[in-house]
Amino acid sequence: MDNSDFLIDPSYINIPEEEQHLLVVDDDKSILDLLGQFLEHKGFDFKIAENGKAALELLENYPFTIVITDLIMPQIDGLELLKIIKESWPNIDVIVMTGYTKNFTYTDVIRAGASDFVQKPCSLDEIEAKLQRLIKERQLRHTLKMISVKDGLTDLFNRRYFNHKIKEEAVRAIRQKYPLYLLMIDVDRFKDINDEFGHPEGDKILIALANTLKNSTRNQVDILFRFGGDEFAVLIPYAKLDQAVAISERIRNNFLKALNKKDVTLSLGLAKLNHNKKDTDYAVRKLIKMADDALYSAKRAGGNQLVIAEDTN
Repeated sequence: MDNSDFLIDPSYINIPEEEQHLLVVDDDKSILDLLGQFLEHKGFDFKIAENGKAALELLENYPFTIVITDLIMPQIDGLELLKIIKESWPNIDVIVMTGYTKNFTYTDVIRAGASDFVQKPCSLDEIEAKLQRLIKERQLRHTLKMISVKDGLTDLFNRRYFNHKIKEEAVRAIRQKYPLYLLMIDVDRFKDINDEFGHPEGDKILIALANTLKNSTRNQVDILFRFGGDEFAVLIPYAKLDQAVAISERIRNNFLKALNKKDVTLSLGLAKLNHNKKDTDYAVRKLIKMADDALYSAKRAGGNQLVIAEDTN
């Protein structure tokens, strides 16, 4: 039975399809040209690399999902590239191509971590079939992952995913040397609202805040979470302080406009990741504490305001 028989329809549960970004690696220019023309005709987003070293430079800076690589290449061969990919980017699927079937078997490359194997000369129909199979399997994994990491009420990412994603983003920000801010948000006097009007009314406020976050942040750049209860978080990468502040204030003001209730406001705390900390785990814990402390400073000061952590610049 085909694995696609078990696929969950993403539209049914409001989960968009995973975007696919392909990388083709081969030292034979004719192969690169052929596959490039084919992928362009099929509408794929892709890049090409003429050797393993060039491929690694691209992998550092682009969110590839599938790599198609030759095995026999100078400097870094396909097996070494495959090993590095599986260690550094384990979620990337790799299709290996080779004309040297006596030296490498299907079992060899699968054991090394490849998702599939193509023998040269290969037909474009075979490449397309293997790509479509991988994409279907990736979409299944993506759908199941999104179900497990989403908050049921607000459709934002949950606390479990926050704990994973903040470390991942911190590692990337430190490696690529760009700023990363954490914004913590809390609904002022939320317990009083629940006690006076009931939890259904409280849920409406949380949903309104989630919608405000979606409408006030940068799509596919900022990452939104329901941290727990009435507390929310936003990871803001690739931004200067004034941009992070502008996003924070836009959230606060848009929430006020959306609810149009003077007694329902937000407290916000903003902090920046310290790139000088060699211990990433410590840097992440420090970032969360700084943002959380700033948040509660805002609440102690009466709420309806943003406080920026002292070490943030």
